[in-house]
Amino acid sequence: MASKPASEPVASPRVVNVDGVPLRLAMPDRSHEEWIGQREVLRQLLACWLVVDERDLPLSPRLTGPPGIGKTTLATAAARTRKQPIFINQCTADTRPEDLIVSPVLAENGKIAYHASPLVSAMLTGGVCVLDEGNRMNEKSWASLAPLLDHRRYVESVAAGISIPADPAFRVCVTMNEDESTYEVPDYILSRLQPTLALGFPSRGDEMAILKYHLPFAEDALLALTVEFLQQAHELKLEFSPRDGITLLRYAIKRMAQDPAHPMSRDTAWREALLRVLGEEALDLARLARKKRGSLGGQQSPLGLGDLFFGPDDPLHPDRDDDSDD
Repeated sequence: MASKPASEPVASPRVVNVDGVPLRLAMPDRSHEEWIGQREVLRQLLACWLVVDERDLPLSPRLTGPPGIGKTTLATAAARTRKQPIFINQCTADTRPEDLIVSPVLAENGKIAYHASPLVSAMLTGGVCVLDEGNRMNEKSWASLAPLLDHRRYVESVAAGISIPADPAFRVCVTMNEDESTYEVPDYILSRLQPTLALGFPSRGDEMAILKYHLPFAEDALLALTVEFLQQAHELKLEFSPRDGITLLRYAIKRMAQDPAHPMSRDTAWREALLRVLGEEALDLARLARKKRGSLGGQQSPLGLGDLFFGPDDPLHPDRDDDSDD
Protein backbone atom coordinates (compact mmCIF):
# COMPACT_ATOMS: atom_id res chain seq x y z
CA MET A 1 0.00 0.00 0.00
CA ALA A 2 1.66 3.23 -1.13
CA SER A 3 1.47 6.32 1.02
CA LYS A 4 -0.87 9.05 -0.21
CA PRO A 5 0.20 12.67 -0.04
CA ALA A 6 -2.28 15.24 1.14
CA SER A 7 -4.62 16.41 -1.60
CA GLU A 8 -3.48 20.06 -1.32
CA PRO A 9 -1.08 22.01 0.88
CA VAL A 10 -3.19 23.25 3.78
CA ALA A 11 -2.57 26.54 5.57
CA SER A 12 -1.69 25.43 9.10
CA PRO A 13 -2.85 27.24 12.24
CA ARG A 14 -0.26 29.67 13.59
CA VAL A 15 -0.42 28.17 17.10
CA VAL A 16 -0.63 24.50 18.04
CA ASN A 17 -0.97 23.15 21.57
CA VAL A 18 1.24 20.20 22.56
CA ASP A 19 0.60 18.81 26.05
CA GLY A 20 -0.89 22.14 27.06
CA VAL A 21 2.03 24.21 25.74
CA PRO A 22 1.11 26.59 22.89
CA LEU A 23 3.72 26.56 20.10
CA ARG A 24 3.80 29.33 17.51
CA LEU A 25 4.58 27.75 14.14
CA ALA A 26 6.99 28.95 11.49
CA MET A 27 5.64 29.81 8.06
CA PRO A 28 6.30 27.36 5.21
CA ASP A 29 8.52 28.35 2.32
CA ARG A 30 6.52 29.94 -0.52
CA SER A 31 8.99 29.59 -3.39
CA HIS A 32 7.86 27.69 -6.50
CA GLU A 33 11.01 27.09 -8.51
CA GLU A 34 10.80 24.29 -11.04
CA TRP A 35 13.18 21.33 -11.00
CA ILE A 36 14.77 21.06 -14.44
CA GLY A 37 16.61 17.96 -15.63
CA GLN A 38 18.00 15.03 -13.60
CA ARG A 39 14.54 13.48 -13.29
CA GLU A 40 15.92 10.23 -11.92
CA VAL A 41 17.21 11.80 -8.71
CA LEU A 42 13.76 13.36 -8.18
CA ARG A 43 12.20 9.90 -8.53
CA GLN A 44 14.78 8.52 -6.07
CA LEU A 45 13.90 11.16 -3.49
CA LEU A 46 10.19 10.51 -3.88
CA ALA A 47 10.83 6.78 -3.45
CA CYS A 48 12.61 7.49 -0.14
CA TRP A 49 9.46 9.15 1.16
CA LEU A 50 7.04 6.40 0.16
CA VAL A 51 5.43 4.17 2.80
CA VAL A 52 4.44 0.81 1.32
CA ASP A 53 2.97 -0.88 4.41
CA GLU A 54 1.53 0.17 7.77
CA ARG A 55 4.71 -1.19 9.37
CA ASP A 56 6.95 0.71 6.96
CA LEU A 57 8.69 4.02 7.68
CA PRO A 58 9.87 6.80 5.34
CA LEU A 59 13.58 7.29 4.85
CA SER A 60 15.55 10.46 5.64
CA PRO A 61 18.01 10.79 2.75
CA ARG A 62 20.88 13.17 2.40
CA LEU A 63 21.33 15.11 -0.83
CA THR A 64 24.96 15.73 -1.68
CA GLY A 65 26.74 17.74 -4.34
CA PRO A 66 28.55 21.03 -4.99
CA PRO A 67 26.97 24.29 -3.81
CA GLY A 68 24.53 25.95 -6.17
CA ILE A 69 23.29 22.96 -8.17
CA GLY A 70 19.77 22.92 -6.73
CA LYS A 71 19.65 20.49 -3.81
CA THR A 72 17.08 22.58 -1.95
CA THR A 73 15.15 23.17 -5.16
CA LEU A 74 15.01 19.39 -5.66
CA ALA A 75 13.49 18.88 -2.20
CA THR A 76 11.02 21.71 -2.80
CA ALA A 77 9.93 20.13 -6.09
CA ALA A 78 9.48 16.75 -4.38
CA ALA A 79 7.35 18.32 -1.64
CA ARG A 80 5.25 20.08 -4.27
CA THR A 81 4.81 16.77 -6.11
CA ARG A 82 3.47 15.30 -2.87
CA LYS A 83 1.32 18.43 -2.31
CA GLN A 84 2.90 19.10 1.08
CA PRO A 85 4.14 22.39 2.57
CA ILE A 86 7.91 22.70 2.83
CA PHE A 87 9.93 24.20 5.66
CA ILE A 88 13.64 24.97 5.44
CA ASN A 89 15.85 24.85 8.53
CA GLN A 90 19.17 26.54 7.78
CA CYS A 91 21.98 24.81 9.68
CA THR A 92 25.14 26.59 10.81
CA ALA A 93 28.02 25.99 13.20
CA ASP A 94 26.07 28.05 15.76
CA THR A 95 22.84 26.06 15.53
CA ARG A 96 21.76 24.92 18.99
CA PRO A 97 19.31 22.11 19.88
CA GLU A 98 16.66 24.67 20.85
CA ASP A 99 17.11 26.34 17.44
CA LEU A 100 16.17 23.01 15.87
CA ILE A 101 13.20 22.34 18.15
CA VAL A 102 11.56 25.05 20.29
CA SER A 103 12.94 28.46 21.26
CA PRO A 104 11.60 30.36 24.31
CA VAL A 105 10.92 34.02 23.52
CA LEU A 106 9.96 36.82 25.91
CA ALA A 107 6.50 38.04 24.88
CA GLU A 108 5.09 41.57 25.25
CA ASN A 109 3.19 40.63 28.41
CA GLY A 110 6.41 39.54 30.08
CA LYS A 111 5.57 35.85 29.77
CA ILE A 112 7.54 33.23 27.88
CA ALA A 113 6.22 32.27 24.46
CA TYR A 114 7.46 29.19 22.62
CA HIS A 115 8.31 29.33 18.93
CA ALA A 116 8.51 26.10 16.97
CA SER A 117 11.40 25.77 14.52
CA PRO A 118 10.73 25.11 10.83
CA LEU A 119 11.55 21.45 11.53
CA VAL A 120 9.01 21.13 14.35
CA SER A 121 6.47 23.13 12.35
CA ALA A 122 6.79 20.56 9.56
CA MET A 123 6.45 17.74 12.08
CA LEU A 124 3.24 19.17 13.51
CA THR A 125 1.60 20.04 10.19
CA GLY A 126 2.59 16.96 8.19
CA GLY A 127 4.98 18.91 6.00
CA VAL A 128 8.43 18.37 4.54
CA CYS A 129 11.55 19.80 6.17
CA VAL A 130 14.93 20.39 4.55
CA LEU A 131 17.83 20.55 6.98
CA ASP A 132 19.96 22.72 4.74
CA GLU A 133 23.76 22.33 4.89
CA GLY A 134 23.43 19.83 7.71
CA ASN A 135 27.14 19.03 7.77
CA ARG A 136 27.77 22.41 9.37
CA MET A 137 26.04 21.48 12.64
CA ASN A 138 27.80 20.26 15.77
CA GLU A 139 27.20 16.86 17.36
CA LYS A 140 25.11 18.20 20.25
CA SER A 141 22.56 19.58 17.81
CA TRP A 142 22.52 16.38 15.79
CA ALA A 143 22.07 14.31 18.96
CA SER A 144 18.80 16.15 19.67
CA LEU A 145 17.43 14.80 16.38
CA ALA A 146 18.46 11.15 16.81
CA PRO A 147 15.02 9.94 17.99
CA LEU A 148 13.33 11.77 15.10
CA LEU A 149 15.49 10.10 12.47
CA ASP A 150 14.77 6.51 13.55
CA HIS A 151 11.61 4.54 14.31
CA ARG A 152 10.71 6.74 17.31
CA ARG A 153 9.94 9.86 15.21
CA TYR A 154 9.79 12.44 17.97
CA VAL A 155 11.90 15.19 19.52
CA GLU A 156 12.22 16.41 23.09
CA SER A 157 12.07 20.10 23.91
CA VAL A 158 13.99 20.82 27.10
CA ALA A 159 12.97 24.47 26.95
CA ALA A 160 9.22 23.74 26.81
CA GLY A 161 9.37 20.48 28.77
CA ILE A 162 7.44 18.49 26.17
CA SER A 163 7.84 15.59 23.77
CA ILE A 164 6.75 16.35 20.21
CA PRO A 165 5.71 13.47 17.93
CA ALA A 166 5.90 13.75 14.16
CA ASP A 167 2.73 13.60 12.08
CA PRO A 168 2.67 10.43 9.93
CA ALA A 169 2.90 12.58 6.77
CA PHE A 170 6.10 14.33 7.95
CA ARG A 171 9.13 13.87 5.72
CA VAL A 172 12.69 15.16 6.02
CA CYS A 173 15.91 15.27 4.05
CA VAL A 174 19.32 16.83 4.64
CA THR A 175 21.45 18.70 2.11
CA MET A 176 25.22 18.54 2.39
CA ASN A 177 27.72 20.44 0.28
CA GLU A 178 30.84 18.64 -0.83
CA ASP A 179 33.25 20.97 0.90
CA GLU A 180 34.97 21.27 4.26
CA SER A 181 32.37 21.40 6.99
CA THR A 182 32.78 22.96 10.40
CA TYR A 183 31.93 19.71 12.13
CA GLU A 184 32.00 16.09 11.06
CA VAL A 185 28.59 14.44 11.23
CA PRO A 186 28.80 11.53 13.71
CA ASP A 187 28.43 8.00 12.35
CA TYR A 188 25.31 7.24 14.40
CA ILE A 189 23.59 10.14 12.64
CA LEU A 190 24.94 9.31 9.17
CA SER A 191 23.53 5.79 9.57
CA ARG A 192 20.10 7.39 10.01
CA LEU A 193 20.51 9.73 7.01
CA GLN A 194 20.26 7.17 4.26
CA PRO A 195 20.37 6.67 1.36
CA THR A 196 22.76 9.21 -0.13
CA LEU A 197 21.46 10.83 -3.32
CA ALA A 198 24.23 12.55 -5.27
CA LEU A 199 23.45 15.44 -7.61
CA GLY A 200 25.78 16.24 -10.47
CA PHE A 201 26.19 19.24 -12.72
CA PRO A 202 23.49 19.60 -15.40
CA SER A 203 23.95 18.70 -19.04
CA ARG A 204 24.38 21.45 -21.61
CA GLY A 205 20.71 21.38 -22.58
CA ASP A 206 19.50 21.31 -18.98
CA GLU A 207 21.83 24.14 -18.02
CA MET A 208 20.50 26.29 -20.84
CA ALA A 209 16.94 25.50 -19.75
CA ILE A 210 17.77 26.45 -16.14
CA LEU A 211 19.24 29.79 -17.14
CA LYS A 212 16.32 30.56 -19.47
CA TYR A 213 13.84 29.67 -16.72
CA HIS A 214 15.42 32.12 -14.27
CA LEU A 215 16.36 34.78 -16.85
CA PRO A 216 13.80 34.68 -19.68
CA PHE A 217 14.76 38.26 -20.54
CA ALA A 218 18.45 37.45 -21.17
CA GLU A 219 19.83 37.69 -24.71
CA ASP A 220 20.49 34.37 -26.44
CA ALA A 221 24.12 35.34 -27.01
CA LEU A 222 24.66 35.95 -23.29
CA LEU A 223 22.96 32.69 -22.42
CA ALA A 224 25.07 30.73 -24.91
CA LEU A 225 28.28 32.33 -23.68
CA THR A 226 27.48 31.51 -20.06
CA VAL A 227 26.49 27.92 -20.77
CA GLU A 228 29.69 27.37 -22.74
CA PHE A 229 31.72 28.72 -19.82
CA LEU A 230 29.88 26.56 -17.25
CA GLN A 231 30.15 23.40 -19.31
CA GLN A 232 33.90 23.81 -19.68
CA ALA A 233 34.15 24.47 -15.95
CA HIS A 234 32.24 21.24 -15.23
CA GLU A 235 34.62 19.28 -17.48
CA LEU A 236 37.55 20.67 -15.49
CA LYS A 237 35.87 19.71 -12.18
CA LEU A 238 35.66 23.35 -11.15
CA GLU A 239 32.68 24.06 -8.93
CA PHE A 240 31.15 26.92 -10.89
CA SER A 241 27.44 26.18 -10.63
CA PRO A 242 24.21 27.16 -12.40
CA ARG A 243 23.61 29.55 -9.50
CA ASP A 244 26.94 31.22 -10.34
CA GLY A 245 25.82 31.49 -13.96
CA ILE A 246 22.53 33.10 -12.96
CA THR A 247 24.29 35.65 -10.76
CA LEU A 248 26.87 36.36 -13.45
CA LEU A 249 24.15 36.99 -16.03
CA ARG A 250 22.09 39.19 -13.73
CA TYR A 251 25.08 41.43 -13.09
CA ALA A 252 26.07 41.60 -16.76
CA ILE A 253 22.52 42.50 -17.82
CA LYS A 254 22.28 45.21 -15.16
CA ARG A 255 25.58 46.71 -16.27
CA MET A 256 24.41 46.78 -19.90
CA ALA A 257 21.15 48.51 -18.89
CA GLN A 258 22.70 50.94 -16.42
CA ASP A 259 23.43 53.80 -18.83
CA PRO A 260 21.08 53.69 -21.86
CA ALA A 261 22.81 56.70 -23.40
CA HIS A 262 26.20 54.96 -23.37
CA PRO A 263 25.45 51.23 -23.04
CA MET A 264 28.25 48.87 -22.14
CA SER A 265 28.96 46.26 -24.79
CA ARG A 266 27.85 42.70 -24.23
CA ASP A 267 31.39 41.30 -24.17
CA THR A 268 32.69 43.97 -21.80
CA ALA A 269 29.76 43.52 -19.41
CA TRP A 270 30.06 39.73 -19.44
CA ARG A 271 33.82 39.82 -18.87
CA GLU A 272 33.41 42.25 -15.95
CA ALA A 273 30.69 40.06 -14.47
CA LEU A 274 32.91 37.01 -14.80
CA LEU A 275 35.68 38.73 -12.85
CA ARG A 276 33.47 40.34 -10.20
CA VAL A 277 31.30 37.30 -9.54
CA LEU A 278 33.73 34.40 -9.97
CA GLY A 279 37.16 35.98 -9.60
CA GLU A 280 40.55 35.62 -11.27
CA GLU A 281 40.30 31.84 -11.46
CA ALA A 282 37.46 32.15 -13.94
CA LEU A 283 39.59 34.28 -16.28
CA ASP A 284 42.10 31.43 -16.46
CA LEU A 285 39.50 28.82 -17.35
CA ALA A 286 40.27 28.68 -21.06
CA ARG A 287 44.00 28.31 -20.36
CA LEU A 288 43.21 25.42 -18.01
CA ALA A 289 41.02 23.87 -20.70
CA ARG A 290 43.84 24.14 -23.24
CA LYS A 291 46.27 22.44 -20.85
CA LYS A 292 43.77 19.67 -20.26
CA ARG A 293 43.33 19.12 -24.01
CA GLY A 294 47.10 18.93 -24.36
CA SER A 295 47.33 16.29 -21.65
CA LEU A 296 44.74 14.24 -23.53
CA GLY A 297 46.89 13.91 -26.63
CA GLY A 298 47.18 17.39 -28.05
CA GLN A 299 43.66 17.58 -29.47
CA GLN A 300 42.80 21.21 -30.05
CA SER A 301 39.37 22.75 -30.12
CA PRO A 302 38.78 25.03 -33.09
CA LEU A 303 37.27 27.67 -30.79
CA GLY A 304 38.47 28.32 -27.28
CA LEU A 305 36.35 29.88 -24.59
CA GLY A 306 38.52 32.99 -24.65
CA ASP A 307 37.71 33.58 -28.31
CA LEU A 308 34.05 34.01 -27.39
CA PHE A 309 34.54 37.15 -25.33
CA PHE A 310 38.17 38.33 -25.65
CA GLY A 311 39.82 39.86 -28.68
CA PRO A 312 42.92 37.99 -29.91
CA ASP A 313 45.17 40.89 -28.81
CA ASP A 314 43.43 41.47 -25.48
CA PRO A 315 45.95 41.13 -22.61
CA LEU A 316 43.24 39.33 -20.61
CA HIS A 317 42.71 36.69 -23.31
CA PRO A 318 43.17 33.38 -21.45
CA ASP A 319 45.03 31.77 -24.37
CA ARG A 320 47.47 34.65 -24.72
CA ASP A 321 51.09 33.72 -24.11
CA ASP A 322 52.20 35.09 -20.73
CA ASP A 323 55.64 35.94 -22.16
CA SER A 324 54.36 37.81 -25.22
CA ASP A 325 55.32 41.19 -23.72
CA ASP A 326 58.90 40.18 -22.94
